[in-house]
Amino acid sequence: MQITTHAQVGSGNEVASTTVAARKLLDILRALPDSGDVSLTLSNKRMTVQSGKSRFALQTLAAEEFPTVAQAEHYNAKVTLPQKTLKHLFNMVHFSMAQQDIRYYLNGLLLVVDGKNVIAVATDGHRLAFCQVATEQEFARQEVIIPRKTIIELQRLLEENDQPVDLEIANSQVKFTFGDIELISKLVEGKFPDYTRVVPKGYKNNFTIGRDALLRSLQRAAIMTSDKFKGVRCIMSPGSMKISSTNADQEEAVEEIEIDYGGDSVDIGFNVTYLLDVLNNLKGESINIALGDANSSALITVPENPDFKYVVMPMRI
Repeated sequence: MQITTHAQVGSGNEVASTTVAARKLLDILRALPDSGDVSLTLSNKRMTVQSGKSRFALQTLAAEEFPTVAQAEHYNAKVTLPQKTLKHLFNMVHFSMAQQDIRYYLNGLLLVVDGKNVIAVATDGHRLAFCQVATEQEFARQEVIIPRKTIIELQRLLEENDQPVDLEIANSQVKFTFGDIELISKLVEGKFPDYTRVVPKGYKNNFTIGRDALLRSLQRAAIMTSDKFKGVRCIMSPGSMKISSTNADQEEAVEEIEIDYGGDSVDIGFNVTYLLDVLNNLKGESINIALGDANSSALITVPENPDFKYVVMPMRI
């Protein structure tokens, strides 16, 4: 990954380039008083940072020795989105990315450009998050896997505004350009699982429940789980959802929520962390949960956002 940025700074018409320890320079600038100018002087392979009566001398390396990423000669597609739209897309799925999985293609986010839709998908093999946004542009279908580290960095850099971000896709590289920033990242090679086969369809047992009420109940039930076993048991029956958890010390938590539900009785277990992750990232007042049986994945959707889907596999309790 390579990030390039530029800024209009101060005075001086000289042209110079060097390489300096980023963390040290940042720590110095943070520690200096907010008032007063900072001057940078380059002489005899040393950079002097001066502000008021504070002075620091840093070692440097020749700029030509700095390793840069070779840019792709040809980009297959270019998509322009508002920064807040791309940030929203990443925020809705990032928590489902795997961490250090031996299936390296899961340690990232699948970005799909298909017709007028831009789709983001992430999965760790136990749960899957899907979100899409529509654009006014139209493209031939392309799929790329962006590394986890790149997604986390983009979430930090992208802002909640309507300023554009240009997303350019090459065979082995992706480039994001927005504001004063250009970010280039290698792509993860590999075949991402077919997410369309994972999302269940046609479940007849479904109900809508308040997001905050469910979140609070699960947080309380999670207190009784252990670090090694995060399972909670959910029993859906007409008019009621019962959540329970136990641990090795025979301690127990039981929560009951009234729901508008008239389907089959379903007794199913989940990893509570997977449920808390999605509820903490959603903003709506309510969510819809669709169920098959105790051995089938659950589908969580948001009534006001049909472009988001979250699939979570059951857990044997």
